[in-house]
Amino acid sequence: MTIGSSHNHPADLAATLQTAASLPWAARFPNPPDLCFDYRRLLEQPGGIARGGNAQHRICIIGAGVAGLVAARELLRCGFERITLIEQSRRLGGRHLTVHPDGPQSTAPSTPFEMGAMRMPFFNRTGEAPAQGRSLMAYYAGLYDLKTSDFPNPGTPFVRSTGIYLREGQLMGEGEPRLLVWNNPEGSTPPPTAALQAVYQKWKLFAERMATQVAAVFGSQAWPALWSAIVTRYQHVSFRELVRSAAITSWDPDNPGDFGGLGMSADESSIFYAIGIGDGSWGAFYDVCSLYPLRTAIFGFSSHLQLVHGRVDGQGNPLPAPFQGEQAVTDSKGVAFATPRYLGLAALDECLIFMPLEEGVPSPYERLRQQPAGLITDSPVNRLTRLADGSIEVGYRWHQSDALASRQMTEQFDSVIVTVPSWILETRIQVEGFTPTMLPQTTINAYKTAHWETSCKVYAPLKKTFLSAHRDIPQILVTDSFVHDVYAYRYNDNYAYDCILLSYTWEDDATKLAAFSDAELVDKCIRELDRILLRCSNVGSRISPFIDTANARVQRWVTDRNALGCAKLYRAGAYQDAVGLMSYNRDYSARSGLYFAGESFSVDAGWTEPAMRGAVDAVITLCANQGAAFNGGFDLAHYPRYGVEP
Repeated sequence: MTIGSSHNHPADLAATLQTAASLPWAARFPNPPDLCFDYRRLLEQPGGIARGGNAQHRICIIGAGVAGLVAARELLRCGFERITLIEQSRRLGGRHLTVHPDGPQSTAPSTPFEMGAMRMPFFNRTGEAPAQGRSLMAYYAGLYDLKTSDFPNPGTPFVRSTGIYLREGQLMGEGEPRLLVWNNPEGSTPPPTAALQAVYQKWKLFAERMATQVAAVFGSQAWPALWSAIVTRYQHVSFRELVRSAAITSWDPDNPGDFGGLGMSADESSIFYAIGIGDGSWGAFYDVCSLYPLRTAIFGFSSHLQLVHGRVDGQGNPLPAPFQGEQAVTDSKGVAFATPRYLGLAALDECLIFMPLEEGVPSPYERLRQQPAGLITDSPVNRLTRLADGSIEVGYRWHQSDALASRQMTEQFDSVIVTVPSWILETRIQVEGFTPTMLPQTTINAYKTAHWETSCKVYAPLKKTFLSAHRDIPQILVTDSFVHDVYAYRYNDNYAYDCILLSYTWEDDATKLAAFSDAELVDKCIRELDRILLRCSNVGSRISPFIDTANARVQRWVTDRNALGCAKLYRAGAYQDAVGLMSYNRDYSARSGLYFAGESFSVDAGWTEPAMRGAVDAVITLCANQGAAFNGGFDLAHYPRYGVEP
C-alpha cells in the first residue's frame, strides 16, 4: 500500500494468513465487520434465500435504487407475488447515476460519466478475480456478466503517472513551484519526497498492525469481542483526533481494541488531509467518526477497486439484453421512464430489473408490470399510515411531472420496505399511526439526525490524444486546491472520447462550490487546472485544449431532490445511532410491518455493497416474519445480531 494508491494490504494478508475456524455462515476476511455474514452464499443457492411463506403478502418497496431493486428481485425469487415498487423519479438506480454525454436517447455506445458511485470493492483476495470475491457485488457482476477493470486510483500501476500539487507547488517551502510526479508501474514505488514517505510510513504501521490482528480472528467466535473492543475504543474519536493521537509501539492482547493513533504532527496531518489513504483526499472526512475510515481501510473497502464498464464486450458494445435500444419502456400505469443502455455502473441496476430471474423465468420488470400497480415511477411517496387492521397505507403523488394528470393516490400493504435516504424520509414522507413499540423515538431521532454529506462531481469528455500521446501532464492529479482530485481514464479505444473527472469533492470542499452555476463551475475548474500546470516549472502546459467543455456535466448530490445527500456518515459519538437503525428490522418489523433497507440504514457510507446487504437483511427478516423456509440449512440462529449499547 502507498499513500494515494489502493490499499490492498487486507486482500494481500487474507491470501496468506492462516485464520481461525469460521462460525457457520460467517463471512471471510476481508469483509464488512458489523454483520459478519456470507450474504453471497445465501443468494447464490438455487432458489435464493427462502421458499414458501405467504405468497399473497402485500409488499411495497419505496425507492428503486439498487437497494429497492435487490429487494424486489430477491422477494420474487422467494415466491412473494404481490410486490409494488414505487420510484419518485423517471429513472431507476438512485445514486447509481451513469450519464452519457451524447444524451439519454442515443443508442450508440459512449464513455459513461459516473456521477455517483464509481469504484467498487468486490472483497476478492489478492490472486482472485473480482467476480470471485465474497460479496453481493461480485455475485451480481458474475451473474450479469458485467465487465470491470482495475480503477485508476492515484499512485496505482493502473495509471501512467500521478501528479501531486500541494502548497502551490512548494511542499518543502523553497525552490521553483513543481508538480510532484509519481510513477509506480510495479505498485511498490513509494510516493516522492521524504515528507510524503514519512506520512505513508505512519499510516502503514497503524493500518497493517490492525489488519493483522483483525484478519487472524475474523469470522470466528473471537471476532465479536474484538470488534466490540475496537468500537468501544474508537467510537467517540474523530478521524482528525486519530491522525494526531500518539502511536503505540506494539499491540497489547490484554487491551485488544486499542491500536493507538497515527502519531502525525500538525504538518503531516495537513499533508494526509490532501493525500488520503487510497483514493484521493480524505480531509473532508476528518471530522467524522474514526470508525468510518477504519472500516474502509482495514476491511477491504479500498482493496482491488473496480471500474464497472457495464454489460459489454471488450470494445464497449452492449451484449444482447432485454429492451436494449427500445425508444421507451413504461411502468404498470403507462408512464415512460429511462430505457436501459447497459453501460457503466447503471447496467447493474438495469440488469436487476430487466434480466430474467432465472433461465426461462420472467424478469422482475415483467412480473411487476403484470400487476396494475406493480411498478410505479415518477411518483414520490409522501405518507405512510399504520391502520387499525395492521396494514400500512402508502400515499403517493402519481405522475408528478405531468401537472394536468398528476393526483394523490393510496394503496394498502401488509409490509413496507423503505429504501430512500433518511433525510427524504424525514422531510418528504409523513409517518403516522406507528406506536413507540413499533417505531421507537430513538429510531426516529437516529434517521432524522443522521449526517448526510454533500459531494460534487464535474465530468467532461477528454480527447483521445491526451492519454495516447500527451506525456507532460500526469493522468491523475491530487491537489489541495478547490478542485482536489482529478481523474482521467479510458474505457476502451472504441469510444470517441475518454473522460476526465475535473473535480471530485466532498463535504465542505463540495459545499464551497455550491454558489456557482454548472457552466461557471466547469470553467472555474478548467482555469484552475491550467493555472496549476502553467505554474509548475516541470510542466508548463495547459490541459484545457483536450477537454470538451460543451458536453461537461455537473452533479451536486445535496441539492438533488431525489437524494438530499451523497452518503450517510456519522460523527464521533453517534455510531450507536447508526447501528441502531441497522438493528430495527430484527427488533421491530414483526410488530410494525415496516422495514428499513439500503445505505441510509447502514454504517458503510457511500458504498454499493452495504446498500445491497441492507436490502437482503430486509428480505431475510420479512421471510422469517412470514414463516418462509430458508434454503441451505440457514436459519436466524446463524444470523449475527448488531451490537447496540443500551
